[in-house]
Amino acid sequence: VGRHDTVGFDIVAHCGNDIVVQGAEPLFFLDYIGISKVEPAAIEGIVTGLAAGCREIGCALIGGEIAELSDIYTLGEYDLVGTIVGAVEKADVITGEEIAPGDQLIGLGSTGLHTNGFSLVRRIVFDKCGYDVNTYLPELSATVGQALLECHKSYVKSVLELCKVCKIKGIAHITGGGLPGNVLRILPDGCVADIQKGTWEIPPIFPFLQEKGNVEEVEMYRVFNMGVGMVVVLAADAVDDALKSLNASGESTYRIGEVVAGEKGVQGVGS
Repeated sequence: VGRHDTVGFDIVAHCGNDIVVQGAEPLFFLDYIGISKVEPAAIEGIVTGLAAGCREIGCALIGGEIAELSDIYTLGEYDLVGTIVGAVEKADVITGEEIAPGDQLIGLGSTGLHTNGFSLVRRIVFDKCGYDVNTYLPELSATVGQALLECHKSYVKSVLELCKVCKIKGIAHITGGGLPGNVLRILPDGCVADIQKGTWEIPPIFPFLQEKGNVEEVEMYRVFNMGVGMVVVLAADAVDDALKSLNASGESTYRIGEVVAGEKGVQGVGS
């Protein structure tokens, strides 16, 4: 596509989301770029995206490193690595340990693919369908490049505001592994996340990929976020305050299920 700013923004958003799930406020970010040969336009785009991502979540971009490794990378390829550091009081760390049957699941809407599932996406879009990045897709009202480069949504500010108004028992950032893989990680023994399909809006990119790639629904939920980028778990009596806070922060919110008693697991999606 010739754009490199989105990948910079994506990695900051992804890292920020990964630490805010424990209640941590991002402090600073560092990057590393491994590349065959420095391409000034590409580096400028990446750094522009990194800076925008850091501004979005209120953290400092304090440094980075570029390594030219022509014997490892082919021309036009690079690796982008990010490290983020944040802080949270020990007593305020969100661990998921207090999750119990009766707790409610709130899903926060995603903007699309975010940063996961691209190996499958490339096979479907480029290998199977034969599209290129400039192919216009009426179903998505966008070109292939535009649809696939939709930035990873940052939930940092919204979650930090939420932490001020109610007690959060657990948060899952929905990345690789989808809803079943990521929600499972925050559940204590004896708890099952019962997720109700049809309770949230699924962005059109997902049914498009499912149809074009002939992908089983169970696989879709295991690979992609399917429209839910983050799941918040809290007590039933905290739901109204949580929804009010999240909606005020501009989030699309959905009540997607509840925690029930049983052998630790996730039911309703990906099985």
